Amino acid sequence: MTTKTLPPHAGQAPAHDQAPPPTSTGPAPAAAVDPAAVDPTAVGPAAVRPAAVRPADADPGLDPTADPADADPGLDPAVDPAAVDPGLDPGLDLRALALRHGLTVSGARPSLPVYVRQLWSRRDFIAAFATARLTAQYSQARLGQIWQVMTPLLNAAVYYAIFGVLMNARHGVPDYVPFLITGVFVWTFTSDTVMAGTRAISGNLGLVRALHFPRASLPISLALQQLQQLLLSLTALVVILFCCGEFPTWSWLLAVPALLCQALFNTGVALVLARLAARTPDISQLMPFVLRTWMYASGAMWSIRCLASDGRFPDAVVLALQCNPAAVYIDLMRFALIESHASAQLPPHVWTLAAGWALLSFAGGFIWFWKAEETYGRG
Repeated sequence: MTTKTLPPHAGQAPAHDQAPPPTSTGPAPAAAVDPAAVDPTAVGPAAVRPAAVRPADADPGLDPTADPADADPGLDPAVDPAAVDPGLDPGLDLRALALRHGLTVSGARPSLPVYVRQLWSRRDFIAAFATARLTAQYSQARLGQIWQVMTPLLNAAVYYAIFGVLMNARHGVPDYVPFLITGVFVWTFTSDTVMAGTRAISGNLGLVRALHFPRASLPISLALQQLQQLLLSLTALVVILFCCGEFPTWSWLLAVPALLCQALFNTGVALVLARLAARTPDISQLMPFVLRTWMYASGAMWSIRCLASDGRFPDAVVLALQCNPAAVYIDLMRFALIESHASAQLPPHVWTLAAGWALLSFAGGFIWFWKAEETYGRG
């Protein structure tokens, strides 16, 4: 039998008949379709569906712990896993799959102890943010930081002309000038902190949406800013007290716990209003009217005790006004700094009231603010 030997290139097209290799610099050809992604029951262009792409394959730098629902809010956690990856068990829930691999929701609210630790780790940011805001507050004014002292002094001068002279509120109040200025300075601390709280979140949305940090840092730092401003203003108050014949005594040390209780109370109220104003910005427009009413009911310019001596109001109303938290802190500061403001002019159990208002406001406001932590800056 004779065996024929084929030439080396037999069965192949001649070299001049073969298609030359592509030399075009245009767009790269489309990638081959994964056969597993082809639906044999579909007709037309719907017969091919793209294969599922895992985040780590699409972007190696993508955080593997990120929740897919955060990247795409429209992602349905109940979607069939087989539609995402044909290799997955159709009966497996995506939420269960995430839990099995240790995935957590991005931006979820931490537990309260963890939240407190996160807040404490950012104490330097809170202090620096408060100081920067205080420095920049009057940076455009010619007198600069002098306005931090001049503003409450001018307010006290206006109130003295209206209440002390025109309405004769100084009648029956010894040392009315120190009485009035102390009340105005202490009340300004509360009102400014409350107003700053209404703008803590809504006024810093860019910062809230750009960075991840405990949102309570903002109202707390604004409350610290107002405390720093009060401490600067107290220098002018001390000078006025000297001019009025009031000199330092041991009772002046009581101003420290009184201011500490007031600062905690103010911070708690600021936290509450920060959450409210984050959802309802109109709160900031309403608060000046609420604060003005609260100021008149707190005895900043007049003595609440005079109401009891006049007999125009029932004793229960007078006691309710005295137990008003703003009035409590104003009376404590007057008792500490003014010698003629005796303990008989204070409400009963005044220190218990001061500490109780401070703890209730701060603890309640902090927890209530923390419960909405994941909602700030969204919507």
